[in-house]
Amino acid sequence: MSRPDRGTRAMHQALPPALRDAVDDFAEHLSRVRNRSAHTVRAYVTDLVSLLDHAVRMGCVDLAELDLSVLRSWLAKQRTTGAARTSLARRAASARAFSAWAHRAGLLPADVGAALASPRAHRELPSVLRADQAAALVEAPSRQAPPTNLGRTDPTLTNQAGADAERTDAAAGPASGATDGAEAVPLRDRVLLELLYATGVRVSEACGLDVGDVDHGRRVIRVFGKGGRERSVPYGVPAQRALDDWLRRGRPVMVGARSGDALLLGARGGRLNPTTARQIVGAYAETAGLPRTSPHDLRHSAATHLLEGGADLRAVQELLGHSSLASTQIYTHVSVERLRAAYRQAHPRA
Repeated sequence: MSRPDRGTRAMHQALPPALRDAVDDFAEHLSRVRNRSAHTVRAYVTDLVSLLDHAVRMGCVDLAELDLSVLRSWLAKQRTTGAARTSLARRAASARAFSAWAHRAGLLPADVGAALASPRAHRELPSVLRADQAAALVEAPSRQAPPTNLGRTDPTLTNQAGADAERTDAAAGPASGATDGAEAVPLRDRVLLELLYATGVRVSEACGLDVGDVDHGRRVIRVFGKGGRERSVPYGVPAQRALDDWLRRGRPVMVGARSGDALLLGARGGRLNPTTARQIVGAYAETAGLPRTSPHDLRHSAATHLLEGGADLRAVQELLGHSSLASTQIYTHVSVERLRAAYRQAHPRA
């Protein structure tokens, strides 16, 4: 079973053996059959353990006794403890997924979760940078000394000396002709930022890229997204220049025994971790005087700027790797809101 937090592990161990086995089998199904990420499996397992713990407290000692009233009671309890609408919607989805699987596996006589309703999650409009702000961010590693806290939480740093080395590298200033890690780090940071904004990929997808996933001739990267779905995403000339600099002058300096085929590397030569990548984006945005920015904000910005530039909604859906067009349509609302804001600011009779 994927490793959830300590409280969930304790509840899992307290479940009757048959229920523990069902949790573990469901986690195995999500990971191996559905090809879900470790993060997704952890979230589903956490929700399921909470549900089954609630069911046991209501007197269900066998999985076959799980019914719709138990599911509704569990969600109602979550609501009374202050769970947000988005959390309730996710937990209801977890319960429905488990119920459907358990019914197919013969563990439940009926798919009791099929009738479980959940509150519609309120979707806030995503944070989007202006085009000039996005340009300032991706160009920041070439114009300013990198923030000194890069790599603080990088799992590729195996000891404090490694963490100190990353901070020393980051503080050394912009790259010129990379001969050591101090000059290689800004090259890595530049290519990370360029790729995130140029392609709109998720930070986990960017960190999962291998050198062989880059098609320099066609300026396309091969991305493996949610559920292992593969897609090809184009990138532009600025990102190509950043890639060329990194592969020629940066990566050879940072490469080590743990690098493998990873495109982006951490300070100790291992694959760059998404947590560190988020830290890099946020730190450069802060030092550049920009609003608080995450890799996902760059993804939102890329999608919005594409639509504002006339891109087709389905093309943006394909580029982002959304399985449903509904997920992409939020960016049309972002564009309308930006238009309304500009109208209110500029029109004399707004």
